[in-house]
Amino acid sequence: MTFKEERIRKITNLYYSRADIQKAICDFSKNREICPRYFEGFGKRPDSFQYPNDVFEMVKKGATSFNCSEELWEDPMKIVTGMSEKQANELRIGWDLIIDIDSKYIDYSKICAEIIFNFLKFHRIKNFGVKFSGSKGFHIIVPWKAFPKEVNGVQTKNMFPEWPRIIIKYIIEQTKEQLIEKISDIERPNKYVKNFQASKEVMPDIILVSPRHLFRMPYSLHEKTALASVVIDAEQISKFELKDADPLKAEVKNFIPNAKEGEASEFLIQALDWHRENYGRVESSGPRGVSFGRKNTEEFKPINLGEISDKNFPDSIKKILEGLSDGKKRALFVLTNFFRSIGMERNELEKRIYDWNKKNNPLLKEGYIKSQLIWSYKNKIVLPPNYDKDYYAGIGIIPTREEIRYKNPVNYFVKKTLREQNKEKDE
Repeated sequence: MTFKEERIRKITNLYYSRADIQKAICDFSKNREICPRYFEGFGKRPDSFQYPNDVFEMVKKGATSFNCSEELWEDPMKIVTGMSEKQANELRIGWDLIIDIDSKYIDYSKICAEIIFNFLKFHRIKNFGVKFSGSKGFHIIVPWKAFPKEVNGVQTKNMFPEWPRIIIKYIIEQTKEQLIEKISDIERPNKYVKNFQASKEVMPDIILVSPRHLFRMPYSLHEKTALASVVIDAEQISKFELKDADPLKAEVKNFIPNAKEGEASEFLIQALDWHRENYGRVESSGPRGVSFGRKNTEEFKPINLGEISDKNFPDSIKKILEGLSDGKKRALFVLTNFFRSIGMERNELEKRIYDWNKKNNPLLKEGYIKSQLIWSYKNKIVLPPNYDKDYYAGIGIIPTREEIRYKNPVNYFVKKTLREQNKEKDE
């Protein structure tokens, strides 16, 4: 027996004999596939707990830690290795978003976690959980309850792992620059020298988001460190130290927050919109694979055709500008990208957006509009979505045949404007 194994086996019986630890692990396991680990080797899959003392029974047989799925199943014991996508969808009832942060240095992981906390809050997600991974990282959870159960007629539960992967990719791309800045500030006093490599090493792990992939359960021990995967208050993460994960001092807290129903709906939709604009549609490539398509690496340059005339706007944009009752947040995304793409000055753009909001019933909150405009101007210009009926139908807009022929609102505007300008020249 190695020193590491001897060290963890000395505390497993004592630690897992605690009723509160057993209950915390068992409660979290509901509807999840679980798998015990026997120091180096894993136990059978699938497995599950029925009662809290099942945890200790496995420990008495040599289990040292416990892992579980991020996917939620109607009955985990019905999972079959090699089952088809259709079979998995029928059995799956949902999934939690697990953001896995890991690094060589715990301080880097803490910086990354705080940046992601702020990113989630920016997207109106207030209820998320965080726990120590047991080594040098953290797991952040946005629970299934927070996500919409359907988007444009597609059941969200069936879009695993495609949609969680898109969300993680969205988070990585949108927080990358800030992470580079923060880590570089720690490593180098010279603000002009950036450490681009360090940020790559601490970015969230997309590999975790794959079918039947397991992650360490809250309050499970870690074989290499003999530390517990304790739940942490997000506000206190900067003060977290490894000694706070001492299993003999662990205090039980709930890893899953009491999220509001659909709290992450807009967040998911924005991630999907972002992915569509940058990588194209998600396409299946095999029974459980996913292809993100090819990214257009050329930055879109705003078009300058002189004076902007509203009469050349496509009908879909005109209808949105009349005011909406539903789909206002998605419409804001369309309008902002359309106006920026056609070269509208920022002051004029913001005035038009706020004037448009006065026609909505109910109005969007001014703070939300302000934050979205700030966020848009921090990022490169992208075209508004193409005339995809699913997208525009989601905000109650059906593009005309003429619009569909032009594929995108910006194409429509450019053609109409050039035609108008040529006509004036001829006259």
